[in-house]
Amino acid sequence: MKILYAIQGTGNGHISRAREIVPLLQQYGDLDILISGTQADVKLTQEIKYQLHGFSFVFGKKGGVDHYKTWANMNLPRFRKDMKVVPLKEYNLIINDFEPVTAWACRSQGLESVSLSHQASFKSKKVPRPRTIDWGKLILSHYAPTTHHVGFHFEKYDDFIYTPVIRGEIRKLTPTNLGHYTVYLPAIDDKLLVKVLQQIPNIRWEVFSKHTRSSYRVANVFVEPVNNEKFNISMASCEGLFTGGGFEGPAEALYLGKKLLVAPMRFQYEQQCNAYALKQLGLPVVWGSNKNWLPILKEFVANPQEHQFNFPDETAMIIDDVVKKYAK
Repeated sequence: MKILYAIQGTGNGHISRAREIVPLLQQYGDLDILISGTQADVKLTQEIKYQLHGFSFVFGKKGGVDHYKTWANMNLPRFRKDMKVVPLKEYNLIINDFEPVTAWACRSQGLESVSLSHQASFKSKKVPRPRTIDWGKLILSHYAPTTHHVGFHFEKYDDFIYTPVIRGEIRKLTPTNLGHYTVYLPAIDDKLLVKVLQQIPNIRWEVFSKHTRSSYRVANVFVEPVNNEKFNISMASCEGLFTGGGFEGPAEALYLGKKLLVAPMRFQYEQQCNAYALKQLGLPVVWGSNKNWLPILKEFVANPQEHQFNFPDETAMIIDDVVKKYAK
């Protein structure tokens, strides 16, 4: 059997999930991996058969998407050319994690493909989302269209939705509490974060930033370039995580029993939906309308959180079901 696994390369969540899924798919046949996009800090150890440009949004430094760089980075002629690169008809199964090139190529060729992603969960009307009219809804629906859907979310909102895929390296960690707070907000410049965080001086803040190449310290704020191993160690031993409105990061913090505060990126519909779902579950959110973060941060630090999430390891079962149901 020949399997193609097409992965979105924006952010770290898609690649992190793929690190768990790739070894499982390899048990069922010859696996080729395709990645499109350029904004991930986490890498796969396996060989990448196809590395495509794709469509990626570029993280800004003030809490949102850098729209200029995002549009400048898009190349529609190249996208159309890349759609013809992969011999899709040679594969018995095409699995897609929010990857647009192969999704649209499959659609143009009338081929079936299976979305295996957090974004697939939004095909269900039962998934919580704010009642706003936003172009993001259209982007989420049409960015990477597939014929079948298997989704992941914080809860099993529908019969095709499962709880998050938690990395094995996270499941193996023994959580402790050394009292510090871990921070990962890739769309905010670390210098802006330092100005805010140092105003809460009795807390050690460990910030991981996409926007610095060297470690430095300002008072009680310790800043590091993004590093997967160091981040895991920090999160496993922290009291709480302050992060964006992505999916995998908050899910891992909840799995480890950590306090959680999220600040979704402005104008990023999926992150707004994730934050809304977490708010429904009783967790605090810093919205874009919050101009002064200090009161929320002080409350986050001062107050305990009582929550318990059960994210069982179902990944092998899910992959087995996908292969048996959709492979041809």
